[in-house]
Amino acid sequence: MTLTTQFLTMLSMIGMGSLFGAMFDTYQRFIDRPNRKSWIVFFNDLLFWVIQALIIFYILFLVNNGELRFYIFVALLCGFAAYQGLFKGIYLKLLEMMINTVIAIYRFMRKAFQLIIYKPVLGLFQLVISIIILIGRGLYSLVQFVLKVLLFVLKVIWVPFVKIILIIWKLLPKGIKKYVEKLYNKTAGIFMEIKNYLLKIIKKLKKPKK
Repeated sequence: MTLTTQFLTMLSMIGMGSLFGAMFDTYQRFIDRPNRKSWIVFFNDLLFWVIQALIIFYILFLVNNGELRFYIFVALLCGFAAYQGLFKGIYLKLLEMMINTVIAIYRFMRKAFQLIIYKPVLGLFQLVISIIILIGRGLYSLVQFVLKVLLFVLKVIWVPFVKIILIIWKLLPKGIKKYVEKLYNKTAGIFMEIKNYLLKIIKKLKKPKK
C-alpha cells in the first residue's frame, strides 16, 4: 500500500467517523426509544450497525481494496471524536431546523389541501345532497297536496253524483227498474260463469299428471 493510498485511507476513515457520528445522532433523534417496544428497538439498532459497517467497508474497499489496518480504527475514532467535539452541536441544530422545516411544509401542504381541495369538494357534496333532499321533500309535499286536492274534489263530486243517481233511480218507472235489475243480474251471472270456468281450468292445470 503506497503512502498516497494510506493518506487517502486515513482521510476517508476520519470522514466516515464523523459521518457515523452524524448518522448516529440522526438515528437517535428518530428512534424514539421510550415509546417503542424493546424488540423493535433491538431490530432497528442491529440494522443500523449492519448498514454502517457495510458503508464503511464499501468506502474502504474503494480506497484501498478493503485492506484493514490498525490505524483505520484509530482514524474512525478520531473522526468520531472530531464530530463530537466540533460539529455535533452545529449538526443537531441544523437537523432540528430541517425537521421543523419539513414539518412546517407538511402542515402548510395539508392546510392548503384542506382549504383548496378537501373543504370545497366536501362543501359541494354537502350542497348537492342538501339540494337533493330539499327537492325530494318538496316533491313529497307536492304529491301529498295533489292527492289531498284530488280526494277533496272526488268527495265533492262523488257525493252529489251518488245522490243524483239515487234520485234518478227513484224517479224511474218500475218497468225500467226491473229491466235494469234483470240486466244486472244477467251480467253478474255471466261473469260468475266465466269465473267458475276459469277456476276449473286452473284446478285442472294444478293437478299433477299421473
